Amino acid sequence: MVKRSAPFLRPLALAIFAFATLFPLYWVAKIAVTPTALLYSEGLRWWPSVASLEHFGQVWQWAQFPDYFRNSVVVSLSSALLATTLAALGGYALSRRQFRGRAVVSLFLLLTQMFSAMLIIVPLTKLFTASGMINSLLGLGLAYAAFNLPFAIFLMRSFFDALPVELEEAAAIDGFGRFEMLARILLPLALPGLGATLGFTFVEAWSELFLALTLINDEARKTLPTGLMSFITKLGINWGEMSAAGLIALAPACLFFVLVERFLVSGLTAGAVKG
Repeated sequence: MVKRSAPFLRPLALAIFAFATLFPLYWVAKIAVTPTALLYSEGLRWWPSVASLEHFGQVWQWAQFPDYFRNSVVVSLSSALLATTLAALGGYALSRRQFRGRAVVSLFLLLTQMFSAMLIIVPLTKLFTASGMINSLLGLGLAYAAFNLPFAIFLMRSFFDALPVELEEAAAIDGFGRFEMLARILLPLALPGLGATLGFTFVEAWSELFLALTLINDEARKTLPTGLMSFITKLGINWGEMSAAGLIALAPACLFFVLVERFLVSGLTAGAVKG
């Protein structure tokens, strides 16, 4: 009986998961296109009687929102590119190089994933204040790159482990140096892994709130996650504009994911099996 009903359980479980995942997004979209005059007068409806894009226009006309959007793009892209570059070098070193303390370095990187940013936020804030990087987009980008780097290194290491060593041996016979071998042979083959790492680090930086809320106090340098909190005031919550701003903030991350999706999937799976 269990085996006979099993084929029906998987589609049912997937349908429940999809509904639980997509329903909040649908409800935010419904609120975003509901005119202000109908938000509280129509009650619970699956779709407003009159749809409008007024909230999206109000968000873009808000003087500070473009600044939040631009800051998020700059910080997320810069931190993702930096973390991916360092992860490629670190992952290659841990995968191919034999050096003293290699196991200790791997263990240290693994242990860093067990600690929350809240545990080090006080010394991190003091360090940024002393170095003049508080309220700095550069400092925030460096913080994001540092926090995402351990996982990114492990991701790139697993992908380099899947590449055959014979490629490097053949390149060494042809007179290639270590960095030339990495740049001209291994990195082109590791493109799916680079795409996966870039996508992961970008989305993590784009959606991060805690560090941005702590390290950035200047209104002109806030990112989108902290900027969305501006819709919460003492007089209440502007649900329409907040929902519209949330959808706008979600769009670049979704677009970036679509662009690197094939690299993300192949990168994560290719690095899962060595050989």
